[in-house]
Amino acid sequence: MQRFMISPQGMLSSFWSNRGLILALTKREVIGRYKGSFLGIMWSLFNPLLMLTIYTFFFSTVFKARWPGGSDSKTEFALILFSGLLIFNFFSESVGRAPSLIISNVNYVKKVVFPLEIMGFVLVASAGFHFLASMAIWLLFYLIFFGIPSIYVLYFPFILIPLILLAMGFAWFLSSLGVYLRDVSQIVNAAIPALMFLSPVFFPISALPEQLHIVFQLNPLTFLIEEARNVLISKQGIHWGHWIVQTALSGLFAWLGYVWFQKTRKGFADVL
Repeated sequence: MQRFMISPQGMLSSFWSNRGLILALTKREVIGRYKGSFLGIMWSLFNPLLMLTIYTFFFSTVFKARWPGGSDSKTEFALILFSGLLIFNFFSESVGRAPSLIISNVNYVKKVVFPLEIMGFVLVASAGFHFLASMAIWLLFYLIFFGIPSIYVLYFPFILIPLILLAMGFAWFLSSLGVYLRDVSQIVNAAIPALMFLSPVFFPISALPEQLHIVFQLNPLTFLIEEARNVLISKQGIHWGHWIVQTALSGLFAWLGYVWFQKTRKGFADVL
């Protein structure tokens, strides 16, 4: 019986030794999603732009929402809102597609020598492509209306480290569960909209009653969204102590997801 590596070194080794294959599959995934459409890959830019416009219109015009401590500028409100959505949308795309990841790639399961665990990397990498497209829209709008961002923007990649690790852990856990429990996909699709409103995307956590802070702090996205706004909008640095803890916990979660996937993948072929 074939044995699969489950150590943290094995997880990193799988990524590095298969980086070329991961890149090729990610490219095929991204291009395949837009194949045959009129705008093609330009949809990756049009979608976040449309979303930015819609959210800004409804929250700043229809609901008359104002960001606490911010100005009455709708452009500023849009950029504040979108900085939180950058984090959440990356996570939700990775998690939302994870339960059907293996089911939709049965041909890879049947290949004995195929490193099936890299499909988690491919999923998160394709979500990363759309994240970069959204980030480009954010930067373009910021440059047009506010000029060059502050030096604190350079901290933003550090925030992505625990986010990517968290997404990887969920990708491996849910893609494996999705093979054995087909209801997982429906549960995740129902949970994602609820998670959006349990994350400080549309409001700062400081605007909540103090007794609710602990509830929102249990959400691993809370710290990442708040820190993203701090470095992108508020011109503040990262709370490094919290960042170290979050990165360590996210790394542990990613490794546990990897172990779970490697332990359960042996039965994929029988179920599928």
